[in-house]
Amino acid sequence: MSVANTASVSSHSGFDVKRSLIETLVAGLLALIVFGPVVGVVLDGYSFTAQPQRVAWLVGGVMVGRFVLSLFLQTSTGQRLQQGFDRGGSGVHVLAPDYKSRLRYIIPALIVVALVFPIFANKYLLTVVILGLIYVLLGLGLNIVVGLAGLLDLGYVAFYAIGAYGLALGYQYLGLGFWSVLPLAAILAALAGCILGFPVLRMHGDYLAIVTLGFGEIIRLVLNNWLSFTGGPNGMPAPSPTFFGLEFGRRAKDGGVPFHEFFGVEYNANYKFLFIYAVLFLVVLAVLYIKHRLTRMPVGRAWEALREDEIACRAMGLNHVLVKLSAFTLGASTAGLAGVFFATYQGFVNPSSFTFFESALILAIVVLGGMGSTVGVVIAAFVLTVAPELLRSFSEYRVLLFGVLMVLMMIWRPRGLIRISRTGVVPRKGVAP
Repeated sequence: MSVANTASVSSHSGFDVKRSLIETLVAGLLALIVFGPVVGVVLDGYSFTAQPQRVAWLVGGVMVGRFVLSLFLQTSTGQRLQQGFDRGGSGVHVLAPDYKSRLRYIIPALIVVALVFPIFANKYLLTVVILGLIYVLLGLGLNIVVGLAGLLDLGYVAFYAIGAYGLALGYQYLGLGFWSVLPLAAILAALAGCILGFPVLRMHGDYLAIVTLGFGEIIRLVLNNWLSFTGGPNGMPAPSPTFFGLEFGRRAKDGGVPFHEFFGVEYNANYKFLFIYAVLFLVVLAVLYIKHRLTRMPVGRAWEALREDEIACRAMGLNHVLVKLSAFTLGASTAGLAGVFFATYQGFVNPSSFTFFESALILAIVVLGGMGSTVGVVIAAFVLTVAPELLRSFSEYRVLLFGVLMVLMMIWRPRGLIRISRTGVVPRKGVAP
């Protein structure tokens, strides 16, 4: 009798209450599985304390929220909202031929903000922004390999490590400084990308991901176990940058003159980070411009053709060997640059900074920003860098909230923050459309 009443009520009101209840129970079960081990168990040394109350509140909140959401999605407004999330197509949006991008106003404004930012920023904010710019470089490099060429690379952190250890080893054994190693690290990382590219020319998808993952782990294990050369787990010191030979420390080495004494200003430890920020910002702008130009050149179109269909790409006469190697080489060189800045920013490098988690984080930047989207990668790099810092007050749940944020992003923007867009072309007179 109660089932019949429920069915009649749902048919008259337009709500499928039975389906909503099933979805609510499934959501509660999943929440119990996820939150139970993470929130319900508090470790205390070798023992633990159960916290069932916290789990009950979280599961109850999820179930209530899911029930309300299920009923809302059955309304006309909810159905229109749900249709907005169902985006088909290839994700490439074609704009009108006369479309004028708003970036022509946004980019100069952002450059002005970047120039003014160091005046008002403290050391903490400056270091966070420097880290964000480093991840922008990493995201732009991997975006060439994964986003444009469609080659899934899970060992991208290896090229990052080559750049960082290139500075540390060059300083330790050859006496090279920041400016000498910066172009050399990009070249070494590019050579490593080319060497990796040759064995994987015939591999696709999961097989390519496994091989690149193995390459990244090989580099990390070599750095970790070659004690006499790399210092192993103890790491190595990395030199600070110099300004025309002037060091930013309180006292210069080998009897030189420090930066503050040469210019007659008071010593400030932030001078080093201000200089790194300025140089890194210029390098990021240069990489953005080069990538923007490459995507509109034949090599950029070849990357996208390879991503969409390799067989069709080869049938069109494109040399898939050169296309793949160019993507690996350019992406790796960008990671090498980022590694040099990371090493000089920290002043120290060790293998624990180049684990698989870093590769996963950089891949998340590319996916969340939008596969092939330059603007999306820049935004996602700062979001995924700044978000953990903003969530420091929630230290117990920071990783959990970080994961929830990524899941919501994939639901809200399955194509990433910014979809790839292309400006349409007006057909010439006398040419059939």
